[in-house]
Amino acid sequence: MRRFEKGFMLGAATAAHQVEGNNIHSDYWVQEQIPHSSFDEPSLDAVDHYNRYEEDIKLLADAGLNTYRFSIEWARIQPEPDAWVKEEVEHYRKVLECCHRNGVTPIVTMHHFTSPKWLITEGGWENNDTVEKFAAYCKRLVEELGDLMEYVSTINEANMRLQLAALIKDMMKRMMGGNTKSAPAQSDVQVGINMIPENIKLGMIETANAFGIQDPTKVHTFISQCTPEGDILVMRAHEAARDAMKKACPHLKIGLTLSLHDLQPYSGGEKHAEKEWDDEFLHYLPYIQNDDFLGVQCYTRKRFDANGVTQPSEGEKRTQMGYEDYPLGIANVVRAVAKEFKGQLIVTENGIATNDDSRRAEFIKEATEGLLACIDDGIPLKGYMYWSLLDNFEWQKGYCMTFGLIAVDRTTQTRYPKESLKVLGSLLEI
Repeated sequence: MRRFEKGFMLGAATAAHQVEGNNIHSDYWVQEQIPHSSFDEPSLDAVDHYNRYEEDIKLLADAGLNTYRFSIEWARIQPEPDAWVKEEVEHYRKVLECCHRNGVTPIVTMHHFTSPKWLITEGGWENNDTVEKFAAYCKRLVEELGDLMEYVSTINEANMRLQLAALIKDMMKRMMGGNTKSAPAQSDVQVGINMIPENIKLGMIETANAFGIQDPTKVHTFISQCTPEGDILVMRAHEAARDAMKKACPHLKIGLTLSLHDLQPYSGGEKHAEKEWDDEFLHYLPYIQNDDFLGVQCYTRKRFDANGVTQPSEGEKRTQMGYEDYPLGIANVVRAVAKEFKGQLIVTENGIATNDDSRRAEFIKEATEGLLACIDDGIPLKGYMYWSLLDNFEWQKGYCMTFGLIAVDRTTQTRYPKESLKVLGSLLEI
């Protein structure tokens, strides 16, 4: 079995809201609590990573992994617009110190889907003021913690708002046509969408009331439908935060991550695939050309015929999330991205939701074999982060989706490392 050379960043990823627990000041917490929530269940104490991060990082390191990608929760540090909670900053200092103590390189994500509740009340991710607010937050945070950071991702899946808008539009179109039982549009949008038509309106009204907004269509969380201006607003926020952090800490390597599909057209579907690639990737290039790296994230492929995107055939293997189990997709996406983006690449997420850990182990082997071939061909791939380190709160899907290398009994919060964790750790030369 081939292995990655020493110096390759091999690790796993998490997101604060999905693992820490009790993120009570965030917009997601608000949305989980309403009576007609789109969430299957609330996050509550999640898997208590906030208190158990030392154990989790040590499990990662003991397995042979050398990198941990995690996010810092903005809502904890700024629960109110003028607040700055020193105790929370110090908490994340301890997390960073724990990484270094265990020989683990941290990749820090500054925004992973969740935002402070107050930001949404003030207009959220369609409000131009958010650009400066986010940049100011990032700058101050690295002024206090940047000495312990090296790689920083400003925004996780900065293209997600546009993807989700298209997905919602497609679902609404099918529901308006009475076809509510048809297969969902194929997507690796991990947040998922649980849309019972009769509950949508009630949920929108309740959400707006919870944020103190009169018009339900004016609730602009990061994961909500967006305008074309809102799509680019995210990139402007990225640029402003990147430049502010670089000024404060020139040593930082800064980029963002994008959610991408392996786009495969059948004969006649080429134009649809080209448009999709422009929507997912190409039109963002002007905003990332000065970045130090790009985080590439892929979970599956999309295939197109003359009518547009197609659904996997009945015989194709699927993950718990409903999309196709296709480990070759990540290498294909890395190759496609490398044609246009000439900087350093890091796979910041790739994984599989399955209750069969032997399949997870095989998925990892197949995916990484493709990435080793990319490196052989001279593509500047710096690292691979499996999603995710822990079975966790998978957004609207709750706790039933199991991506993790480590299982968690949430009644006791006991950790149970899986064989796949050992398999991933074995892929790095000693």
